[in-house]
Amino acid sequence: MNVFTDNTAFGRLIRVWTDFSVPITRRRYLTHSLGLAAAKYLGDLILIYAATGRSWTPVDAVLRLTRLASPWSVYGPTIWWNGEPRPLWLVPALLLWMLPFVALGLTLTMRRALDANRSPWTGLAVLIPYLNYAVAAALLVAPSEGAVDTGGKPATPDDLPDVSAQWRARTAGVVTALLAVAVGIPLLGSYGAWLFVVTPFVLGAVTAFVYNAGRPTAAPGTKTMITVTTTVVAAGCALTLFGLEGIICLAMSLPIAIPIALLGGVVGTVAGQSRRAQMPPAMFMLLALPLTAAIEPATGQALHEVRSSIVINAMPHVVWPHVVSSGDIPDPQDWLFRAGIAYPIRSRIVGEGVGAIRYCDFSTGPFVEPITAWEPGRRLAFDVVESPATMRELSPYQDLSPKHLHGYMRSKRGEFRFIDLGDGRTRLEGSSWYELEMAPEIYWQMFSDALIHRIHLRVLDHIKQEVESSSAASMPGLKPQPTSSQSE
Repeated sequence: MNVFTDNTAFGRLIRVWTDFSVPITRRRYLTHSLGLAAAKYLGDLILIYAATGRSWTPVDAVLRLTRLASPWSVYGPTIWWNGEPRPLWLVPALLLWMLPFVALGLTLTMRRALDANRSPWTGLAVLIPYLNYAVAAALLVAPSEGAVDTGGKPATPDDLPDVSAQWRARTAGVVTALLAVAVGIPLLGSYGAWLFVVTPFVLGAVTAFVYNAGRPTAAPGTKTMITVTTTVVAAGCALTLFGLEGIICLAMSLPIAIPIALLGGVVGTVAGQSRRAQMPPAMFMLLALPLTAAIEPATGQALHEVRSSIVINAMPHVVWPHVVSSGDIPDPQDWLFRAGIAYPIRSRIVGEGVGAIRYCDFSTGPFVEPITAWEPGRRLAFDVVESPATMRELSPYQDLSPKHLHGYMRSKRGEFRFIDLGDGRTRLEGSSWYELEMAPEIYWQMFSDALIHRIHLRVLDHIKQEVESSSAASMPGLKPQPTSSQSE
């Protein structure tokens, strides 16, 4: 069954969301926005309850909304509570559930602006904190005046953008990205939504606008989307070539940059076809970058916990000294660590008891950790007062060190807990608490949680092997058991 010809309620709903010839009136804009917000909340409620047993109440959602004032809060509220671990799958699940609502919010706002005979660039306002609410309110009261004239004739082969238009479009998009990173980061000193959300959106919009300007194509086509996607990749290559970013960070940003750039491509394509208010789009949209950076709410306010554990065939008092200070950990086989992510090498301690200083040496330098709890065989806790870079970036240039490697992901404290299982075995739990000052926080938290968990497992597996190897050496015939790590 073709949903575009189906006259059921579901078919009509899909047409409203996907058929750009259907006008978005004030009533449709209001009802669909409220319906999408309710559906998004229900999905968040189910995911959070399934993962944690906690209810994401409407009060939680409203409080989160007022604190963030961004599209991620309207169509994708995230977890705010501190000090509670969560399954590693929860953050990616929330992110995947959020993206279609952001896409619909952007396109519905753009189409409501067109129906009100306003510029399609108005859709960009959805990405700008606080301004998005004002624009949405204005569009809710603006009367319908009919869609903007886009030429009135079907496209012919001669009308379609040629190869030179593609290269002009790609050049405009790459220049936009270079300006944002080369000028924006030194001046603004932040890695916020302006960089990872608004910049890809602007890149996609500028690329699609230049590619389609004056062309009477009926809707964003495959060629436009391919041009936008290749421009994002080309921009990443240019940032690497000019030594502005490393390969690892760019690779991690692509999964969010490409979909957002494609959304920008939709707006840019419609603007390119429109005959209304053809102001220079790059200049107009680049204004959104410092505006977003200036007014977006601060990140790094939440304290995230990552908890991992392993079962060791020894009593807690036998495991304790290997946790306090461990020998050299063998070179990693994990491809992430070999690619440049910082990894632990050894731990050592100066002194004993509360106030002693533990040093956890990583491939990029030492963590300095004053002991705050010293309970032999039960609990070892510490603060983190000094930490090294989070990775060594892959780059053609030696010792490339972008600002995001220093201070934007901050380890705050850690803890080991020893649980006696009563059968000669110990479950050793390790927790790390950290702050993250990169937006959208829910996206980068997905990577940081996974990487910290991998670091935990490297340490815990090594402790297990040390303990069980020493036990086997003291008791002939006893063989170390295979490692069995897990996260909570």
